[in-house]
Amino acid sequence: MFFLAPYCSEMNPIEGEWHQLKAHEMAGQMFDNAYDLAMAIEDSVEKRYRAKEYHVSRFIFNSA
Repeated sequence: MFFLAPYCSEMNPIEGEWHQLKAHEMAGQMFDNAYDLAMAIEDSVEKRYRAKEYHVSRFIFNSA
């Protein structure tokens, strides 16, 4: 067993996916508001994973 640093991006697989989304799928786009950004992220994630034949599911956090 070993302990990771509080933030260790090299050992977090999602960091590589975020990099690909920002550098390739959404590069150069501008958004008018947070909703448009969120929809673009959702579309990019679905497009990327559909191409790789992965399953994507949405998780909605409750804000209380």
